[in-house]
Amino acid sequence: MALAYDAGRSPDFSAYLKGKASDRPTLDLLVKGARCAGCLAKIEREAQALPGVAHARLNLTSGKLTVGFRTSAGADPGAVIAVLERLGYPATPYDPGQAAEANDREGRRLILALAVAAFGAMNTMMFSVPLWAGLFGQELGPATRTVMMWWCALVATPCTLYAGMPFFESAWRSLKARRANMDVPISIGVILTLVISFSETLLRGRDAYFDAAVSLLFLLLIGRWLDHQLKLKARSAAADLLALQAPAASVLGADGQEHRRPLSEVAVGDLLVVRPGERLPVDVRIEAGASQLDTALLTGETLPASVDPGAVCRAGALNLTGVLQVRALARSEDSAVAAVARLVEAGAQSKSKYVRLADKSSAIYVPVVHSAAALTLVGGLALGLGVREALLRAVAVLIITCPCALGLAAPAVQISASARLFRRGVLVKSGAALERLAEVDHVVFDKTGVLTEGRPRLIAAASPDLARAAQLARASAHPLAKALATEAGPGPTAEDVVEHAGLGVAGLVDGRRSRLGRAGFVGAASGRETELWFAVEGEAPIRFAFSDQLRPDAAATVAALLARGLTVEILSGDVAAPVAAAAEGCGIAAWRAGLSPEEKAAAVDALKAQGRKVLMVGDGLNDAAALARAHAAMAPGSALDASQNAADLVFAGERLGAVSEALDVAQAAQARALENFGFAALYNLIAAPAAMAGLVNPFVAALAMSGSSLVVTLNALRVRLPLRPGSR
Repeated sequence: MALAYDAGRSPDFSAYLKGKASDRPTLDLLVKGARCAGCLAKIEREAQALPGVAHARLNLTSGKLTVGFRTSAGADPGAVIAVLERLGYPATPYDPGQAAEANDREGRRLILALAVAAFGAMNTMMFSVPLWAGLFGQELGPATRTVMMWWCALVATPCTLYAGMPFFESAWRSLKARRANMDVPISIGVILTLVISFSETLLRGRDAYFDAAVSLLFLLLIGRWLDHQLKLKARSAAADLLALQAPAASVLGADGQEHRRPLSEVAVGDLLVVRPGERLPVDVRIEAGASQLDTALLTGETLPASVDPGAVCRAGALNLTGVLQVRALARSEDSAVAAVARLVEAGAQSKSKYVRLADKSSAIYVPVVHSAAALTLVGGLALGLGVREALLRAVAVLIITCPCALGLAAPAVQISASARLFRRGVLVKSGAALERLAEVDHVVFDKTGVLTEGRPRLIAAASPDLARAAQLARASAHPLAKALATEAGPGPTAEDVVEHAGLGVAGLVDGRRSRLGRAGFVGAASGRETELWFAVEGEAPIRFAFSDQLRPDAAATVAALLARGLTVEILSGDVAAPVAAAAEGCGIAAWRAGLSPEEKAAAVDALKAQGRKVLMVGDGLNDAAALARAHAAMAPGSALDASQNAADLVFAGERLGAVSEALDVAQAAQARALENFGFAALYNLIAAPAAMAGLVNPFVAALAMSGSSLVVTLNALRVRLPLRPGSR
């Protein structure tokens, strides 16, 4: 059940504060009714004006308003909810399930309203077309015209009232709060059009505009439904990330029995059981057991991490070997995987320069357009026009001058571009990042985990030794063992295999006791490279070395960047020899090796001082400072959290080509946004004077205003990517 704020009872919402123990708690609210840039600016401005509020950021895509407070003592969630209620935007504590349900409900309502408007528009036209045919000399008789008008009214009025409810309700909430949003002039225009049409019908006048009212709503609802679908695609990115978490966890009860619970019901302090092959459901501390964890999803570390009792581990890590008993340290929504999902969600409505421009334009729209409509009415009466003609012109001004196109110009492009990149495995954290990415002229790559796969591969070994070692490797989930088994191909598995957590595996190979694992585990001296040792009882240990290969498309990606006129270099902390080899393999002439994190950041600063717009692509902790200083930054999905936090875009998978594709989309998005702004400005410069001069009637005004929003939205969908071979 949704919670509403009642100023008289002043309920306590402090339980919904996050980080209450910290100095800067935050509050997440689900805001209803916010649709445009003007709504966003109004909500953020009023929330930030409250005492104790440090910042407020509304994500129009998800409807989530995140409010940050300066201190715990000054945190008053109820005051924030009360302000939103006064503004006409009901708010409740944010719940992902409730948000999804509200989104589904809104989608169903829009599609039903659209269907009713379409029915009304089509059937009204059957009676209005003969009326408009009089423009071509095919006049109807007075009685026939009146009958046609009444049939138009009979069909259009109920359809208009039903299809217009999303706009009427939004306008009413805004007016109750003594404010006006973009739905106010739309609602006034539609209602006045109906009133004038009924007046003309009753007085047996020449023209009625029932078709204009229902057609306006039909076209507006198409634009609103398209916008809803674009936002739905953007929301799916964070949802897909959260799907990486286990849907349930095994909780160990006081009776010693295991109980499966939904992830949302796991509380801090619960004792959980995690078996091999399962991911840690929440952030935990190991209570009993020893194992190895694959943390590549969270840290970028390709080798498993050995864990023992007392170790603190984060959600999303994959348990490879032993059974663990763990103590929950956080709820699922506070886990590391949830934090990565929030990175994706955070920038869906970021304050890019284009969005700021749309905010400013939308903020002055309502008073300007209402003043223009009033001036048109008064001016028409002063010039000797009749009340009917002056009112028609004022209504046309209200309908035709709408900032929807301007408000959608940048957000529609950003959502479309972000959704297209997400389908290619690139997560965009902010629309502003796309703008900066489009300006890049120099690309800097880290080597390990970026140009290279960050995944070990076996260097050639003797076939008999490889075949024997592979029998043990096939029984292990260790990444190096998997690489060895992959190199050997299909074959038998050793018998009596026992896995020693953090050390290796032992078993019978061809009837002889054998071991595969660390040097100390098999009784050998360790080398300097990534390695596995294999020892058969009575024989000398055999070493298997592994190397990190270039990504398959690294050279092609660098060539594509160079072909675009960009300059490319490598900044790496690795020693010179492998960096030189990677540079040669990729076709990069400029490279520097052995750099510390400070030196990498200084190199980026030096490039910026030269006027270069730098794109930094890195994955390690030593890249975080450079990523933060670069004009734009990208990180692979296997990167450290610190690097992902510092990056503007995160790409998944093995394809480095995501870098060049992101650049292409960013440049296309910039072009589409500029086209949208140019069209919106030109449209309003032409449409407003035409309506004021009486050159446009309400029907044409409805078509023109709705068409402008549709043009902007459809133009945003033109942000495309070239298809890869074999893709659909």
